[in-house]
Amino acid sequence: MSLLSLVTPEKATGRVAEIYDEINWTFGSVPNGFQLHSISPELFDDNWRNISYFMEHKTLKFPLLAMIRMLVSTDNACEYCINLNEALLINKAGFTQDQIAATKADASNAPLNEKDKAMLLFVLKATKAAKSVNADDVEALRNLDWTDKDIYDAVAHGARNMAMDVLFDTFKVEL
Repeated sequence: MSLLSLVTPEKATGRVAEIYDEINWTFGSVPNGFQLHSISPELFDDNWRNISYFMEHKTLKFPLLAMIRMLVSTDNACEYCINLNEALLINKAGFTQDQIAATKADASNAPLNEKDKAMLLFVLKATKAAKSVNADDVEALRNLDWTDKDIYDAVAHGARNMAMDVLFDTFKVEL
């Protein structure tokens, strides 16, 4: 139960109803997190465009992005996002519960290739201690053929997830 009144799919109108249709087509339902965003249709539209951008990202693929969200949310103790992304990693990416547990215990255990793992660890460093990031960190990613756009996008994804954690926890959104 949220502290704010959510707009349910049955009561949605206008742009919110259109976005709900897109979400339902994409995910098969409209999770409570999306219903929270619908309270502010303009921000909801912005958020959905951001999510859509990352769903179609050319280089940052689903397993990496879901790992970023799960681990950033683990750092922020946002149970909603942790549980949602764990389920996505298991059901959509095919990871096991043991792999998820090992990754949560130590992000360097993430079942990702070297390039993606380096990006994951970089984003976690940025979201935990942004001022500790240095030129060598960025250069190491460039040496793995990540572009500056990829690096920016990945950190933006992690940073935006931090904001989602705050919203979901503040307003008590549940799965």
